[in-house]
Amino acid sequence: MAIDQPPPAVETIVVQAARLPPSIGDAAFSIVRLSPEQLASTPRVDEALADVPGVSLFRRTSSLAANPTTQGISLREIAGSGAGRALVTLDGVPQNDPFGGWVIWTGLPSETIETASVVRGAGAGPYGAGALTGVIALEEQAGRPGSVTADVSGGNLGYRRAGAAADVGVGPASLLMFGSIEHSDGWTPVRDRRGPADDNLSLDDWSVGARLQASLGPAVMAARVSAFREKREAGLLGAHSRAKGQAASLTFAAQPTPDQLGWRVQAWVRKSDLVNTSVAVAADRKTTTPANEQYEAPATGWGVNAAVRSGGPRLQLEAGFDVRGTDGEEHEHFTFTAGRFVNDRRAGGQTLVYGGYLEGAWNLNPWLITGGIRLDRWSNFNAMRVQRTIATGALTLDQRTPDASGTLPTGRIGVRREFYDGRFYIRSAAYAGFRPATLNELHRPFRVGNDVTEANPSLVPEKLYGIEGGFGGREGRLSWNATVFYNQLKDAVANVTIGIGPGTFPIAGVIPAGGVLRQRQNTGAVNAVGFELDGRFRVSEQFSLKTALAFTQAAVDGGRTAPQLTGLQPAQTPRFTLTAGAEWRPVERLTLSADLRYEESRFDDDLNTRVLSAGTTVDLRAEYRFGRGVSAYLAADNIANSDLETGQTADGVESFGPPRMVRIGLRFKR
Repeated sequence: MAIDQPPPAVETIVVQAARLPPSIGDAAFSIVRLSPEQLASTPRVDEALADVPGVSLFRRTSSLAANPTTQGISLREIAGSGAGRALVTLDGVPQNDPFGGWVIWTGLPSETIETASVVRGAGAGPYGAGALTGVIALEEQAGRPGSVTADVSGGNLGYRRAGAAADVGVGPASLLMFGSIEHSDGWTPVRDRRGPADDNLSLDDWSVGARLQASLGPAVMAARVSAFREKREAGLLGAHSRAKGQAASLTFAAQPTPDQLGWRVQAWVRKSDLVNTSVAVAADRKTTTPANEQYEAPATGWGVNAAVRSGGPRLQLEAGFDVRGTDGEEHEHFTFTAGRFVNDRRAGGQTLVYGGYLEGAWNLNPWLITGGIRLDRWSNFNAMRVQRTIATGALTLDQRTPDASGTLPTGRIGVRREFYDGRFYIRSAAYAGFRPATLNELHRPFRVGNDVTEANPSLVPEKLYGIEGGFGGREGRLSWNATVFYNQLKDAVANVTIGIGPGTFPIAGVIPAGGVLRQRQNTGAVNAVGFELDGRFRVSEQFSLKTALAFTQAAVDGGRTAPQLTGLQPAQTPRFTLTAGAEWRPVERLTLSADLRYEESRFDDDLNTRVLSAGTTVDLRAEYRFGRGVSAYLAADNIANSDLETGQTADGVESFGPPRMVRIGLRFKR
């Protein structure tokens, strides 16, 4: 006879995230938050962020095909940059590459990212260096033992991808393990004047990682490690890139309460390496000739930060400091003659930034007042550029740039007033931020086709000063917000044209016919005025609409450094972008969505001679949920197969973004 036994005791593990909660002062600034559903709608985080107007990579191509050196992300279309003018963090840890400032998005699988907050306007305050045009703060999913997310998809263009994240209980802790693998045959970007030299923009990548998280009394500890690798063909025979990296971080954090101070202590290290080759293209596009071979570019970035915050519901005070350093160099073969490279170059150096801040927020309902100040010290040192003849080892250049340093004060202040029980608000803010030049900008020359851009070890940090005002609210099923801003970017790093081929130039060497020689320089300033507007309307429980637009009128004041740029529009900065979308659930298990993105024309060069036409793309998606966390989806990107011009050479050869791409996939989430 069986005897009923009580069910075994199940230990409940509750692990919070190792980060401080959002500040009450955030409401005074322009912040857009993306939901887990928005992030899960695309396999790459940068494409999900593109729904926020003003968020863009340096060029129009997403991380599906973009060279790592063009994956720098910026906000507000003030001035695009391959290094990026926005700081990207994951639970407080910078994700910008230590050598170039760009972000390797394939190393951030969307299965692990829970939310993303886009802070528009100079970050200053707790964010520090790099938060020039804003901050993209990613948050990884909190510890939830037993949770699983998996996604498998495939489509045309030889596309296939698999990604997964699983959180398991390990005693009193939780272990999050994640990984992804992806392949795309890509497409050939050149169409009308395509020749045998033109090739596909293909991609192979993988990423893996793990995070151990545990409660230690009132605090939470998180130890995270990750690694990634990707290889890309660059659209021309013989041109490709290979990127790899590893990262580790250790964080301790305790949540603030009305009676206890909250705090965070964090240390991180990030290593990367980039192989990047470029070629010169024959005028008939039948052949290519090797132009340079960057065979390695090892770099290390590291940082330590700490903060303490009071937790009162009315008054919050936060004080903290951070230190960030980079050390790296590039090794490159160049000058291809008689079937071989003749010269070798080694260039690099070190950078260090450290600073502290004090910030406070006072909630006087219906008033909110917040502000903070920072003081940072930056330095560039041990800069060198050594060139040798490969055959003999003879030294041909030994350039040692003097060390440089400086101190920069920054800060921000914001005010918000609510009306009608919070259904309407007005706000205003002012801020200042800075971004030191990257090792890539300081030391690495590069070549795209026949165009050459020289480095500049004498660059000083960019500074941004801005003011803005906004209003918004929620009434029934309608919510909206609008912002008007003025920003001035001083000492902007730009690729300035200093020569046109054919010709021979100091250090750069021979520039062929149809080629252009540029150098990174601190130009006078970029002045930008603009507005942002977004709204959502839930027509019914089953149907909703959304729209957002951004307009930025930016103009360069080249000053004495680059007077030829005065009055021109910064390269790669459209003035107007518009996104719109609709979501419909005709039955409980089925969701249909459509998204449109329009972008006005932009210039591909600093002299505004190469116009990239305006473009519109429409994406469609259908997802059916079977139950028990299983769903299937069909996604069609650029359903109309629209031409989206992504580049144009000096001799008029145009490149285009992806054609219609259809994916079908299965997703499991528990």
